[in-house]
Amino acid sequence: MSKKQTSRRDFIKVTSKTAAAAAVVPYFTSTQKAFANESKNDRPQIGCIGVGSMGTGDAHGHNGFGDIVAVCDVDSRHADRAKNDERIGKGKADSYGDYRKVLERKDIDVVSIVTPDHWHVKIAIEALQAGKHVFCQKPLTLTLEENQLIRNACDKHKDLVFFIGTQQRSDKDRFLRAVNMVQKGLLGDIQQITVGINGSPTGGPFPVAVPPSELDWNMWQGQAEAVDFRVKRCHYEFRWWYEYSGGKFTDWGAHHVDIATWAIKHHEAGMGPVEIDGTDAKHPVEYKNGYAVVDDSYNTSHDFNVKCRFENGVQMNITSRGDNGVLFEGSKGKLFVNRGKITGTPIEENWDKDHFGSDALTELYKGKPHEGHKNNFYRCIREGGLPVSDVYSHVQMMNTCHLAAIAG
Repeated sequence: MSKKQTSRRDFIKVTSKTAAAAAVVPYFTSTQKAFANESKNDRPQIGCIGVGSMGTGDAHGHNGFGDIVAVCDVDSRHADRAKNDERIGKGKADSYGDYRKVLERKDIDVVSIVTPDHWHVKIAIEALQAGKHVFCQKPLTLTLEENQLIRNACDKHKDLVFFIGTQQRSDKDRFLRAVNMVQKGLLGDIQQITVGINGSPTGGPFPVAVPPSELDWNMWQGQAEAVDFRVKRCHYEFRWWYEYSGGKFTDWGAHHVDIATWAIKHHEAGMGPVEIDGTDAKHPVEYKNGYAVVDDSYNTSHDFNVKCRFENGVQMNITSRGDNGVLFEGSKGKLFVNRGKITGTPIEENWDKDHFGSDALTELYKGKPHEGHKNNFYRCIREGGLPVSDVYSHVQMMNTCHLAAIAG
């Protein structure tokens, strides 16, 4: 193991311990009620934490299932816009800059967490402690240790639904069809999977700047190490800094590695790869003893081909070289799937003609009918049961993504 790999693992442990220390204090107590409110329409009351571009889209999706009564963002421009959006706050929702104010609300049943990745687990754990059902955007975790922290928290709050925003799990015509075809053995024995996720962008050096007055930069950083503000460190671009994200390994890996491991049924606890080779990876900045030598440039890997071998002999390559999507290669045939298409002889010849009906979809949906992603979330709140995008399979899959990032 290289020094780079070792010290990155040490870094993960240090940052996770900080998050864990903040999470273990029972700031709230959980409730056994499905809904805290007793509105005449029996509509859940929703609080949206993080309402930037992604958060706005998710809030629009939640609006049809309940009443959004609170919005929160450390950037007051985002919070004000969401408050006055006719599909979100309608000018009536309360607006906050501190997520804890949302969690204090006894009338709120559901929280939507769409913050930078390094905030996900801390807010999610406190939301569970406050008795809230949780919808959290992917990737749920920043580190391996956070995977265990959130798993433990969900074990303690089994009366609450925890849902991940990996919407590809609800795409019937492409991703669900591919997963079903692999699981039914129609491609034969799977020999190799190629997960194309593109590389992170490169950029920098970026100049130090004064944080805009509407942004609470200290709160944005949270438990991460305090650094000078640079425009390209926050909002969408946080993804390209290991301090806040895992680059494309976790940003797109949370989607495509999820589909790959789900298809081969290696998404349960203890079923990750047994060997990872990340020697074929490059970074846009120099690393010394496992750490970037500069803090003014993007530092996540931009060029990589990480090889993961599973106990059943399947090799999965997570690569920046090639088309974005998932290629399954089996002993009988192969198929490629992404958000725009699903192709291959098994698809063109309809090998799954008698294998992809409502029963197959119900099985993939853990006993629930196939429907829209957020429909499944709110159905599980009403009826119980695990959602199609459950926390347990997600953190197992994220173990693979994090290990790939460490190895690379």
